[in-house]
Amino acid sequence: MKTLKTNIYFKVGAIVVIALLLLIPTSMIESLIFERENTQRQAITEVSSKWGQEQTISGPFISIPYYRYVKEFSKKDSTEKVIQVKEYLHILPSKLNISGNINPEKRYRGIYEIVVYNSKINISGNFDNVDFNTFDIPTENILLDKAEFVVGIDDLRGIEEQVALEWNNKEIPFNPGVSSNDVVKSGINAQLVMNPDNNLKYNFNLHLDLKGSQLLYFTPVGKVTDINISSAWSNPSFNGAFLPDSREVTNKGFKANWNVLHLNRNFPQAWTNSRHSIDESAFGIDLLLPVDSYQKSYRSIRYAILFIGFTFLVFFFIEVLNKIFIHPIQYILVGIALVVFYTLLLSISEHLKYNIAFIVSALSTLLLVSGYVRAILKSGKLTMLISGILAVLYTFIFVIIQLQDYALLIGSIGIFIILGLVMYFSRKIDWYNLNLNEKTD
Repeated sequence: MKTLKTNIYFKVGAIVVIALLLLIPTSMIESLIFERENTQRQAITEVSSKWGQEQTISGPFISIPYYRYVKEFSKKDSTEKVIQVKEYLHILPSKLNISGNINPEKRYRGIYEIVVYNSKINISGNFDNVDFNTFDIPTENILLDKAEFVVGIDDLRGIEEQVALEWNNKEIPFNPGVSSNDVVKSGINAQLVMNPDNNLKYNFNLHLDLKGSQLLYFTPVGKVTDINISSAWSNPSFNGAFLPDSREVTNKGFKANWNVLHLNRNFPQAWTNSRHSIDESAFGIDLLLPVDSYQKSYRSIRYAILFIGFTFLVFFFIEVLNKIFIHPIQYILVGIALVVFYTLLLSISEHLKYNIAFIVSALSTLLLVSGYVRAILKSGKLTMLISGILAVLYTFIFVIIQLQDYALLIGSIGIFIILGLVMYFSRKIDWYNLNLNEKTD
């Protein structure tokens, strides 16, 4: 009768159970990665709250108050009263040109890196012949002397300098806040006096020095909106409702141009109250940091089961082919060493560049496992074999985490090749007549 020591089924079962149990500390390390990443987000939020949050420039547009008279029936005394209700008419520009430059900076909160920016934005355009007769509102109810030129800005703390509106060659100062929340919740406004003459054309121009963090978005409120943005940032992500019509990204920075027509969005050039929302049409730039250490650590730990499983498989083949017995405790110790690699990688990468942290962690783990294998197997040849296999696996993972677009492709091909090698080297093993009897001297 076979003893537990030489029973192949017990050995396979023990290896599988050990590999599955090692997934518990692996999942704990994965939770630790998320925790550290959340701490980083809190650091970003703290810096952004003092510098300036993510910014979206919404507008500009004109908001004109008007009175609407509503009949209200009183059940108490069965009388009917006429109530005056103040509402707003919102008008978008016919032409909108935005040009500017984003100057990014890296700031640090403890060990965390945060991207903030200063931007210089020039906004110009015109409003063509506003015909108030088309709005089905009596002209005498429209308060043309209370009109507001509104620019929506998410975080007003980001405004660096005083902003003045050049309106038909007349300079008008801006005030903080907006009178109506129909279109934007936060922004600045300039008081206008509109002319009921619908043949007039209004030209505008303003300059905005705006600070923010990571994101800068715009809304295409012009009948024709043309936006040109440049920056020295070499790793931008263009997101939102519209991608650039043309862009140029180099190691020295980027240039991007958007040209959006009113036919491309789902709101008109004028409406009353809050009938339409412009938020869904926002687009712009995300000043991405290259894939950071937490994302890379998370991507690498997803291959932990491959590391553990393939290493144990190599150990098992060594037992089978060389009649060498390896105790389950020794499997456990080697497995723990492979798991500790990820804690080393996570902690060192918070202080050194990720690639250096990976090399240091991999070499440390490789030396630890190689030394232990040399001690238990007492074979330089087998030690070199296992060390070489682990080095190939670490190199494989290192290559994958450097790739953002081809990681899945390379990973799939690599796993396929590994499976093919396992099948090749195990092709002649007679699994029905297999035992783990040790070599005899």
